[in-house]
Amino acid sequence: MMHTFDDEHQVRVLQGWGMTETSPLGAVARPPADATGEEMWRCRYSQGRFPASVEARLTGDDGGFLPHDGIGTGDVGSITPDGYLVLSDRTKDIVKSGGEWISSVDLENAVMGHPAVLEAAVIGVPDTKWDERPLVAVVLSEGSTTTIDELREYLSDKVAAWQLPDNWTVIDEVPKTSVGKFDTKRLRADYHDGNLDVTRV
Repeated sequence: MMHTFDDEHQVRVLQGWGMTETSPLGAVARPPADATGEEMWRCRYSQGRFPASVEARLTGDDGGFLPHDGIGTGDVGSITPDGYLVLSDRTKDIVKSGGEWISSVDLENAVMGHPAVLEAAVIGVPDTKWDERPLVAVVLSEGSTTTIDELREYLSDKVAAWQLPDNWTVIDEVPKTSVGKFDTKRLRADYHDGNLDVTRV
């Protein structure tokens, strides 16, 4: 989207990140003034640097602090050596399948790249063999049609074979929180209560 606005409208999109708890600004993805090309885009793709009013740190599963060295911190995020925050997933929505982590965000974005898909949300559901497997809830664009087989084929060169979702459901709308984020808690409850028509492939 940022490339499209740059190329077609000469409008620079400035990405920011924050939470209610940061009131609300947490980081701004403004590249250094002398950054160009790939370096400039690397900065703009991130969630940004922290302003003077924000102190940030990374913690591991054991609660210990981790270095700001750009190394991934367990499929959630990292801080680059030059101070840019890069978020890669939501902790509660990572799917752990057969001991391997599957990024729900990466799967959602890949599925939403299909022209027939308006929205897609991914949750982990129990699996007797792998402990957990991804379930993709798909909302089709108005007037569009596709099949689960077509969507899996579309994903086949975008994610590793072991990440291809086994469980699919087509819904009218992804439930949202009061601030418009995907409400995966409600989606899990709908699955648990048997309110989703799930196709397993």
